[in-house]
Amino acid sequence: MTVLPFGATLGIVGGGQLGRMSAMAAARLGFRVHVLTPDIDSPACEVASSATIGDYDDEVALRDFAEHVDAVTFEFENVSAHGLRILESIKPVRPAGAVLEISQDRIAEKRRLSEIGAALAPWREVPDAAALAAAAEALDYRLILKTTRFGYDGKGQFRIRDAEEFAALGTDLPYPLVAEGIVDFEREISVMVARGLDGDVRCFDVTENRHRNGILDLSLAPAPIPPALAAQAQSMARHIAESLDLIGIMGVEMFVDARGGLLINEIAPRPHNSGHWTMNACLVDQFEMHVRAVLGLPLPEATRHSDAVMKNLIGPDDMALCDAVLRMPGLALHLYGKDEARPGRKMGHVNAIFPRGALPGPFGIAAVLGPLVEPVVSEDI
Repeated sequence: MTVLPFGATLGIVGGGQLGRMSAMAAARLGFRVHVLTPDIDSPACEVASSATIGDYDDEVALRDFAEHVDAVTFEFENVSAHGLRILESIKPVRPAGAVLEISQDRIAEKRRLSEIGAALAPWREVPDAAALAAAAEALDYRLILKTTRFGYDGKGQFRIRDAEEFAALGTDLPYPLVAEGIVDFEREISVMVARGLDGDVRCFDVTENRHRNGILDLSLAPAPIPPALAAQAQSMARHIAESLDLIGIMGVEMFVDARGGLLINEIAPRPHNSGHWTMNACLVDQFEMHVRAVLGLPLPEATRHSDAVMKNLIGPDDMALCDAVLRMPGLALHLYGKDEARPGRKMGHVNAIFPRGALPGPFGIAAVLGPLVEPVVSEDI
């Protein structure tokens, strides 16, 4: 087991907001961070010690990057698996490239999760039009079509509710696809699970997630579910982390179905949007937990000292409310330093914390978040 000394350099592949917040956590612990990104103006570059500017599959850039770091992690899935294999031949990469490759491809992910006994919603592989027709029939024309790669925040998805909508799909589809049966679920939850080099596993409290337009809008911690179900969700996340030999942190998204059962939706082997609440409600947040894991440091208990609500800031409309947020008591503003607020783009988030055990109901949350919550949201919370 290789534990890196304080002052060592962690390499982060990717320059987005997750890399930015990971770099800030590493700096708090006395480590330097070197980022590999194609964009010199990326959020992570603003806070890192240094950077290599190059594409994720550029072998020259990769080897230069590897020379400047002691260990490597990545901050999102859409990096080059081939590039990570090059890096693995030079320096430790955590989580391993093999874990990334599973999470990059929805078919590979579902196959692996099935192999380790995880419960999934009904699904079918869709390599072509003939397979699509068979899948639609098998799923009773109630399905979500998803691209197998590069989909996030609702992108690359097509929802089919009946045979009429299926007939209207057309023929110009980005095969291969995955067809997932629509699940009648009560709520969506997630667990942030971290595993260290020594095999220690830590799970943060289960979070409930609410989406708007396919993008995460609100996370509530803890999720308002029975303690036994929360323990089952954490146990499932632990089992997946151990089965994949994960080193680092991973978000495990799940559905609670109408009968109170759990179904795995997908995994994300890196810090996750639904774990941002930990930045203000935990002594050690998801980013520090990830940094500790990949650098070989001890993992503390994932203890929550407060209840929390996380609200994403999306696009120019939410960014226009930042001045009001700064004037509101009880809100912690986290901005990502992005230069352009485009519609649908995550620009930051806001955390509100409450005494442990005192997470308010719908109207209480709406009152605390004020102008950030549209009137209709209070009915959905």
